[in-house]
Amino acid sequence: EVQLVESGGGLVQAGGSLRLSCAASGFTRDDYAIGWFRQAPGKEREGVSCIRSSDDITYYADSVKGRFTISSDNAKNTVYLQMNNLRPEDTAVYYCAAGILCVVVSDGPYDYWGQGTQVTVSS
Repeated sequence: EVQLVESGGGLVQAGGSLRLSCAASGFTRDDYAIGWFRQAPGKEREGVSCIRSSDDITYYADSVKGRFTISSDNAKNTVYLQMNNLRPEDTAVYYCAAGILCVVVSDGPYDYWGQGTQVTVSS
């Protein structure tokens, strides 16, 4: 059974940092790309970043480029999202997802989703 479990969310002041973790089970990193998405209250879910399965090439939404970094520890089957210089507009529930394609413009290719972790950035 494929499972994704996010952790690491919390409350942080603007300019602060958080590192989210996505622990995967039931598959290996070679099988799926992993994406991070977020959804703020009253807004649609949006892609944040993803990392490819074959070569660990990464992609980022323009809104987080230069501030967020996605990485993978294949030995732990865990993907991380390091978030620096956080802004109040980054406040959202963050989800990780596994899929056959690494894209941030759509959640269509992603088949499996975690339960989400709340990130709140105060001004």
